[in-house]
Amino acid sequence: MIKAIAIDDEPIALKVIENFCGRIDFINLEKTFNKPEDALKHLNKFPVDLLFLDVDMPGISGIELYKAIEQNTMVIFITAHSKYALDGFNLSAVDFVVKPFTFERFETAVNKAKEYYYYQTNKNSKDQQVIYVRVDYSLTKIALADILYIESLADYIHIYLQNQKRITTRITMKAMEDKLSQKNFIRVHRSFIVPISQIENVRNKIITIAGTEIPIGRSYEKAVSKLIK
Repeated sequence: MIKAIAIDDEPIALKVIENFCGRIDFINLEKTFNKPEDALKHLNKFPVDLLFLDVDMPGISGIELYKAIEQNTMVIFITAHSKYALDGFNLSAVDFVVKPFTFERFETAVNKAKEYYYYQTNKNSKDQQVIYVRVDYSLTKIALADILYIESLADYIHIYLQNQKRITTRITMKAMEDKLSQKNFIRVHRSFIVPISQIENVRNKIITIAGTEIPIGRSYEKAVSKLIK
């Protein structure tokens, strides 16, 4: 079970969250708070896995409250103001839900939390099959088996997938490398990471994957050569 609390200065909003959580079998909504200061005191003593958190509240905003929490806690921001979405993105929110919302939209958000919770719990497992990246203010799951190659472009990374639309996320190549298994992926250029299983051929310092030619950088030639041998 994922332990959660909800914080919103609107009692009706808390009732909706409480009702929707009651229909989700993997969420244990332990408490609700309409005063963020009380919630913060509670969290300092009783950490949880997930917060349902309003942004625009009197006294202390949801953004400020989340920054004040010491433990690593997932958060789903729930607010009537979409202008706060960028703030939610910068704080690594699982999702950003705009009021009013349906149960289906709520269910989508908590399913992301469930998947991310499982990923965080098992990310060091040898059987890791997915990674999560941030796209459009929320987490997106990517199956490692679907990745064709990864390309860095300025402050963004393009992830090219089999039979799917390319995904763009803001992350460094080093951070992306850390997400991937060194046994299954190799960096072949300052701008490219490739899955070893997708390499079709290597010739004249060029790797071919799904018809795309990817250059091998000078400083990465030895690693690629060792892999081939």
